[in-house]
Amino acid sequence: MMNRLKRIYSNYTEKQNIKHKSQKNRISTFTKRVMVTTIAASTITLGAVAVHASENSLLGTVYHVYLNGERVGAVDNKEQLDKALEAKVESVQKDHKNLELSVGEQVTVVPEKVFRPSAQNKETIDTVIEQVEVMASASVLTIEGEEVALLKNKEEAEKVMELLKLEFVSEKDLKALEERQENQESKLPELKENESRVLDLTIKEKVSYSDKNVDPKNVVSVKEAVKLVKKGKKQADKYEVQAGDSLGDIAEKHDLSSEELLEMNPDIAMDTLLKVGKVLNVSAKKPYLNIVVKQEVSKNEEVPYEQEVVEDKELPKGETKVKQQGENGEKNVRTITTKENGMTIKTEVTHEETLKEPVKHIVVKGTKVIPSRGSGSLAWPAVGGYISSKMGHRWGKMHKGIDIARPSDRTIKAADNGVIESAGWDGGYGNKVVINHQNGMKTTYAHLDSISVSVGATVSRGGKIGVMGTTGQSTGVHLHFEVYQDGKLKDPMQYLNN
Repeated sequence: MMNRLKRIYSNYTEKQNIKHKSQKNRISTFTKRVMVTTIAASTITLGAVAVHASENSLLGTVYHVYLNGERVGAVDNKEQLDKALEAKVESVQKDHKNLELSVGEQVTVVPEKVFRPSAQNKETIDTVIEQVEVMASASVLTIEGEEVALLKNKEEAEKVMELLKLEFVSEKDLKALEERQENQESKLPELKENESRVLDLTIKEKVSYSDKNVDPKNVVSVKEAVKLVKKGKKQADKYEVQAGDSLGDIAEKHDLSSEELLEMNPDIAMDTLLKVGKVLNVSAKKPYLNIVVKQEVSKNEEVPYEQEVVEDKELPKGETKVKQQGENGEKNVRTITTKENGMTIKTEVTHEETLKEPVKHIVVKGTKVIPSRGSGSLAWPAVGGYISSKMGHRWGKMHKGIDIARPSDRTIKAADNGVIESAGWDGGYGNKVVINHQNGMKTTYAHLDSISVSVGATVSRGGKIGVMGTTGQSTGVHLHFEVYQDGKLKDPMQYLNN
């Protein structure tokens, strides 16, 4: 009898081992998103009932359920567990429709063949559903070993890097560079005039991508990832207080709240008067990436012409004439400029060629002094003093010149060489003198106490023409001084050379 039982057990065990080896080589998956690993195992209980092993109606399977390696219970209906997990994944999928979600390999089951199987299905499944985490398959964008952003997949992570490069180069230039690098072109054709190209684009930092199952809430869009990288990270820095600084201003300048700034500087308080020169602990933004672009440019540039003044002793002083009209030249300059994050750090001139020589601008300037002709530059018409009233609207009407008051000497002087055109009383002007400088310019002197010249007389620059007074409509002793050029009233301050 015992030998017969041993044969039955041996045959059964051999069949089960063959079956379980087959099970061990495949993973039981109810969908691509929900995967429950089944580990083959079977036992048979020997004893008083061993003689009934052939009675298959009493033999069944119990599935021992493990969550992250810890046994949480058993079920006798694996399909119920699969459906519950699928339902949990689908419930999360509603809020993350564009992500690939799953429970990964968190849940595994180990089948066991037993007589009269029984299990606590509901309790076990409830425990699993409560504790299992639905994860998203994501690509981690890592910069210098630091995980900066989680993207849907590697394609989106690479798109982030492409958009960051396009912050500093055009799409056309980037594509041309990538094609040259792919074709391993070493010799480039010479640039034509006003052309440019990107020679190189490098990123100083090490950038990598890796797959990882993560919380779906932490996966960001391409646009959000670009912002994260551009924002950079904070690092400790120092700031020296300047005149006019306030706590709030310093905090805002360094992207901190006032509370954060106070935490970083426990020796100051909100109501403390900041002392100029005090060094505070602050934070500074450090970019995650430093993108270096090397660009070659061929550009035509204007070469400014030189100016030369030639004196002519036969030409009256104050007169000028153009002997030769100046013309700008042109040259072609080729440069290679290196920029880091858009800031120029180096520019090298590789070629320079003159395309058109500039033509010098030559002006002839008269030096011949003619007593009756002015130079166009006016001397201060008084001995010291200051401007008590400028030209412009005053008291509801136009004040046509400037008023000079409180001189150290009341002598009125001719502002330039010229001929006396009028000298005498003129209503509100009181005693007035007008000098014609024989060059299109006339000057007027008013409110004089006395006049020292007569009509037709030639006067020299700085020569006395009268004495300052308060004649006519005057509020005190001063000189009223006007300037006319080609018959048009001008502001004397444009011509005075005091």
